[in-house]
Amino acid sequence: MRTKRIVIYPKDIQRITGKSERYGRLLLERIRKHSGKSDHQFVTFRDFSSFTGIDLKEIEEFM
Repeated sequence: MRTKRIVIYPKDIQRITGKSERYGRLLLERIRKHSGKSDHQFVTFRDFSSFTGIDLKEIEEFM
């Protein structure tokens, strides 16, 4: 049985967007700021989907 993650990391964003890992880190910072999260709080796939407008089902295909 494969466990699913709910937290997205820069490497995941790199795979989804085709951009650099550095871009992924910057995007996570922007999502945290937009959603009012602190630096120590995680960004979920749902947060990422909401911010970017990419459907959650499409994101799950990459994971």
